Amino acid sequence: MKSLPLNALRAFALVCAQGGVRAAARELGVSHSSVSRHLAELEAWMGAPLFERGTRTWTPTPHGAALGQRLLLQLQDMVDATAAARETQSLFSVTISVAPSFAARWLLPRLPALERAHPRIALSVLVNQRLDALADGVDLAVRMGTGPWPGLECEPLMDEVLFPVASPGFCQAMDVGTDPVCLHALRLLHDRDPAASWRRWSDVHGPAGLQVTDGPRLASSDLVLRGAELGQGVALARGRLAADALAGGALVRPFGQHEVRLANAYWIVRPPRSTANASRRHAVATVIAWLREQAG
Repeated sequence: MKSLPLNALRAFALVCAQGGVRAAARELGVSHSSVSRHLAELEAWMGAPLFERGTRTWTPTPHGAALGQRLLLQLQDMVDATAAARETQSLFSVTISVAPSFAARWLLPRLPALERAHPRIALSVLVNQRLDALADGVDLAVRMGTGPWPGLECEPLMDEVLFPVASPGFCQAMDVGTDPVCLHALRLLHDRDPAASWRRWSDVHGPAGLQVTDGPRLASSDLVLRGAELGQGVALARGRLAADALAGGALVRPFGQHEVRLANAYWIVRPPRSTANASRRHAVATVIAWLREQAG
């Protein structure tokens, strides 16, 4: 640890993330030459080239790209850990960890209701979907998947349904009918979540021979729904996450009630029994009861 060039590692990770030295320098609030010195220092320390020479744009070597990707993940873990530690840990503060799509599409619109119902609760939301990220001040998490998971306290929160959605404009432009057979001629948007795959839905509702591997794959359920809202194709939606967009008219269900149900799709996950005082435990229990009410 003593010999690690931490400033150089941080600078290199930002250059990889930003795609260039100048952008990383702006992010760090330092000069372009300072970042360049950090890169030279890191290459000397590593004893291997980390970016390609003689190219018009900044390009990491395969070795450098792998290092940059791993550093970014570890730096984000540091950000999450320090953010949790800096929160004011009052008797009524609760830190919850959730996946990005769940935060944007389900939890965030409901937070005003929590504040009205429990004005003394101070909820801090961390965005992370790794199960091993429940330490360092995280009181509970909501996770999507097939639980329970060993070493954690897990209880089912709510189920889910999968169904196709698209924007009204896309349906009109592509003359989308009510029979799933028309999916053969439509662009499919894919969620990287294996539980929300087109194959899972088409095995139940068809149509036969649907090419369920064609079309772009997006990193989160939120991006998939956003792509559908922008008229970029038909998405297989998680109903809980698409509810507001459907209610507001940004999305429609062209094939009606053709859906697949996922039992126990969302879980409340906690670290092993906490040693926090009774008041803190009561605040966490209040948030859990509120989550159950909202899920119901």
